[in-house]
Amino acid sequence: MFQLTEQELKEGYGGYTAKEINQQPKVWLEAFANFEENRKRYQDFIQSILKKHTQVKVLLAGAGTSAFAGDVTAYVLQRQYQGAVQFEAAATTDIVSNPENYLFKEVPTILVSFARSGNSPESVAAVELGEQIVKDFYQVVITCNKEGELAKRTENDANSLSILTPDDAHDQGFAMTSSYTSMMLLCYELFSLKPTSKQRIELLAKCAENVLGRVTPTVEEILEIPMDRIVYLGSGLLQHVAHEASLKMLELTGGEVAAVYESSLGFRHGPKSILNDQSAVVVFLSEDPYTRKYDLDIVRELAAEDSQLKLIVIGERYDKAVEELADWSLFVNHTESVIQNDFYNSLLYIILPQVLALKKSAQLGVTPDNPSPSGSLNRVVQGVTIYDYSGDGEK
Repeated sequence: MFQLTEQELKEGYGGYTAKEINQQPKVWLEAFANFEENRKRYQDFIQSILKKHTQVKVLLAGAGTSAFAGDVTAYVLQRQYQGAVQFEAAATTDIVSNPENYLFKEVPTILVSFARSGNSPESVAAVELGEQIVKDFYQVVITCNKEGELAKRTENDANSLSILTPDDAHDQGFAMTSSYTSMMLLCYELFSLKPTSKQRIELLAKCAENVLGRVTPTVEEILEIPMDRIVYLGSGLLQHVAHEASLKMLELTGGEVAAVYESSLGFRHGPKSILNDQSAVVVFLSEDPYTRKYDLDIVRELAAEDSQLKLIVIGERYDKAVEELADWSLFVNHTESVIQNDFYNSLLYIILPQVLALKKSAQLGVTPDNPSPSGSLNRVVQGVTIYDYSGDGEK
């Protein structure tokens, strides 16, 4: 798998992470099938809240990768609803430290918690703050762990809903991979005005299988270059995917590769100064024709640089001009069908960054399943003190 050695594929070294990246198409199909069985009950819960109040805020929250899942999903849902329902994403770490910026007594709020384990102290504290501050408070827990604290708190609570991913999505590796993509898919199905068809999810799974089957040679070539820093760029929701991609590299290499993210337009405004001759830049191409123009501008600019930096471009369908500009290109859809949806494509675009981070970690001799053996970082965060909230902060 991914041309990793037998040693590298041992569970506890990199085997969990490799398996969890590779299983994503299967997990998506299972998650979608499970959702379909419960779609009416889930959506009746949401519709009952929306009908009860003239104004509803949906706050998508999580910590780390779970927060980025909220960023991506909130972006596409806000665009669909056009303000009729207010979608906002916030890290639970921000909600807990600054609750009055996100939770308002008179604004009915649905807190959507993305949670792999459901035991992170900030995730639990965010729910408790919502219950304390908001008069009409509801929660949806999208989690990989039915035994987690968040899932248990929804039991016998008429104002709460728990949606479980397939068991396999409860990633055992340090970094979230299949848990991230499956939780995003479930949240999208819960709220989207354009629900996914069976044919569409099967198309996505087919494309993902294809990418997983051919991404390794590209990654192997990339790893032949000296690379001590990497930049991920994207526009709109793909900027948030870039955030997740950069975290994967940072996490799995134990910080040995500096990884940052930015928007395609924002990169010129200072962040571009990170580039040196041992840099790689990955650009995610939007399928929005207007937005794509800005992505292509930065691709052309970087391709013309008089330096040794390497350019990698990821898009949906083959583009000869892009292929000629980039050092490496990956096009994720080789079928006759068209996806043309940045949210769906984001599930496919993240595969190369996941595999690249896994392989770079192994190349550096870091243990991908546990890149922080010293214990300074943990799969479920530890060492967090949660303080009582009195509601007497600055107004």
